[in-house]
Amino acid sequence: MTFLDKHFVMVKWITRLIDSFILFQSVILAFFIRLNFDLELMEAYPVFMDSALYAAIGFFALTFCRDYDWTIPNSHLGNVASVVQVIAMSLGLTVMASLVIENSNTPENFFPVSVLIITSLISFFALIMYRILIKEFYIYYVNNKLPVKNIVIFGAGEAGRLSRRVLKRDGEVNQRIQAFLDDDPEKAGTSINGIPVYLGLSHLQNLVEEKQITDLLISVMCMSPKRKREIIDECLRLGVKASIVPSIDEWVKGGFNVSKIRKINIEDLLTRPEINLDNPNVCEQIENKVVLVTGAAGSIGSELCRQIILKNPSLLIMLDQSESALYNIEQDFKAVKWDVPIRPLLADIRDKKRMAEIFKSFKPDIVYHAAAYKHVPMMEIYPEEAVRSNILATKNLADLSVMYNVKNFVFVSTDKAVNPSNVMGASKRIAELYIQALSDYLDAERGETTKFAITRFGNVLGSNGSVIPLFKKQIEQGGPVYVTDANITRYFMTISEACQLILEAGAMAKGNEIFIFDMGEPVKILDLAKKMIMLSDKKIESEIKIVFTGLRDGEKMHEELVGRTEEMEITHHPKICVVKMAPVAFNKINYQVEFFEKLLVVNSDTELVRHIKAIVPEYISNTSRFTVLDRLN
Repeated sequence: MTFLDKHFVMVKWITRLIDSFILFQSVILAFFIRLNFDLELMEAYPVFMDSALYAAIGFFALTFCRDYDWTIPNSHLGNVASVVQVIAMSLGLTVMASLVIENSNTPENFFPVSVLIITSLISFFALIMYRILIKEFYIYYVNNKLPVKNIVIFGAGEAGRLSRRVLKRDGEVNQRIQAFLDDDPEKAGTSINGIPVYLGLSHLQNLVEEKQITDLLISVMCMSPKRKREIIDECLRLGVKASIVPSIDEWVKGGFNVSKIRKINIEDLLTRPEINLDNPNVCEQIENKVVLVTGAAGSIGSELCRQIILKNPSLLIMLDQSESALYNIEQDFKAVKWDVPIRPLLADIRDKKRMAEIFKSFKPDIVYHAAAYKHVPMMEIYPEEAVRSNILATKNLADLSVMYNVKNFVFVSTDKAVNPSNVMGASKRIAELYIQALSDYLDAERGETTKFAITRFGNVLGSNGSVIPLFKKQIEQGGPVYVTDANITRYFMTISEACQLILEAGAMAKGNEIFIFDMGEPVKILDLAKKMIMLSDKKIESEIKIVFTGLRDGEKMHEELVGRTEEMEITHHPKICVVKMAPVAFNKINYQVEFFEKLLVVNSDTELVRHIKAIVPEYISNTSRFTVLDRLN
């Protein structure tokens, strides 16, 4: 039990004892009122025994009533119902106890009904007034002892009005709402409970200077990402802390309170609206099917499994080589208690024999292949591992899918496969080429067979090894934040978007397609680093320095989603495009990929990279150890 937990328990029992004492005194006062303060008449009744009995029963009721416990900062009118419940329970139990005692032929007069009624009324008003007084004293203390937080609410509609009421009820901080901002000209110049409403964002700087605004709460249910980003950027410029109300779902459920107001996340700064897909064909494809996910314990794989399980497959097979990560995701799924059978498999996709056993035993209908080595600098040092995992393992899984009549196979690729400058990207490109060639070959030879699809996207926000958690860790450690180049850019998408695209690709696939999202404009990594520092309430340079390290081995300045020889087509969804590659001869690429097995025996990084370049001529490495090869080619 933590210190805060112990503190809460102590406060809870102290308040129960105080309330019991109030109940005890209420009985004595009720006797005085009922008997017109005549002490001689009171001697005919066991007043103190009655008071002790009522207080003891009340204490039991206080303990039994689960919703009764309260804390001063969060006390509100909802506590009245709990007080009524406790008093009603105390009254009922006391009446029962009185009847039992009277039937036992006790010589003393016991608890007149009129005294019980008066006691209940006194108890109710005393407990309520006691809470109000404590609350007012606490507010007075907060307002005079704690620093003031001056707040502006962006949004003067119903959401903004509700936000004002919620903030006013919060007694933990001394906060004052100084103004509303809104983009609606009709609201400008009006007031809400005496608080003025100003038009747009242009007044924020004046408010900061005049009212010492420290915080801004975005409280608009429907706001474009562009407008949200403009507001956040202005807050960052002015040094104002920005926060945002919860989603509309939580409002509908009535769950909106101060604790649900969240800080701005880096996802809120995407340069485009978040993409949400709701294709019923995805559900139809997965429902009652055996689904295999490789790399299931990774950030993308685990979210993919969460989305798949909502589509009711007959069995979800989660395959990963990381023991701890696989165990953790299994425990998470067990805690939710889904009805769908789940089978975690600890296995390495590079183990051909083990993979063949899994396909033979479970006969999956759908395979989502998300397992891969993806760290660019690491694969520059160990190209043989990229070949084993990203090329040969992918080939083996694709071949097994054909052998065991898998209906759909979705391969998770990357934008680094386009005009690659590193081993990791080139290895993913070769896997793309093999899958495309295999799909074309099967269509020509067999007709109806496994449908292959490839998804290609940029950096995934918050995924393992991505720049976001790296920057976050560096900021938490006090800096510096390392950025490779001031002009480097990347495309970004959320984990949820990435998984939606993977599932959508499986449902839309006709064979031999690469699916990509319209991810808007690329984001400058330097701007991302600056905003993350400011969102952490730190000052750039004075508190957190930014250090430029230069491009790492194999790293590109700007990523691409479509190659020079590829064509892009629009699909039924305006945000999803299909990339068409030039046809590749299956026999040729199959021989080239199998040749890697021989090169691995030779154990020469130079020969491996030379062969990669032979398959992917557009691969131009900027790694220092391979510059000679670039000149030769």
